[in-house]
Amino acid sequence: MIWVNPSYAFERRTELILKAEEMWSFVGKKKNQVWLWWVEEALSGEVIAFTFGRRTHATFRHLKKLLTNAGIAPDEWLTDQWGAYQDGLTHEKRTEDKVELQSLERKHLTLRTRIKRLTRKTICFSKSFAIHCTIIGLFINAYFFGNNQRL
Repeated sequence: MIWVNPSYAFERRTELILKAEEMWSFVGKKKNQVWLWWVEEALSGEVIAFTFGRRTHATFRHLKKLLTNAGIAPDEWLTDQWGAYQDGLTHEKRTEDKVELQSLERKHLTLRTRIKRLTRKTICFSKSFAIHCTIIGLFINAYFFGNNQRL
């Protein structure tokens, strides 16, 4: 499974502005929360990278490490006011603007519409963290990274 969009890896782009957002889901029961963290390019709206984990600073650091390992160095970040963003990014590189994140919120709706186990009231849910991440990751790879192939 690819965690970073191959069309962005190791290709330096001028003025790369990324939007970062996280989305809640669960495995087994609602107390076992899993968060999808992802970033998209602000100008094109393309998803750049994603990862799964808890809603902690460590998960955001992991996402930043994925970007760094792929040679992606953003000039600016657009985020909400979550503490992981405030602590993990310098004030000069980060802009807090919830309105700018609407495109990622729309992608959340696409995932919730297409993947039944992500809807809020459902009898279909993942029992395994690995299966949960694999299903969502495969969908992101095909829908957002795949050469305009739609599911």
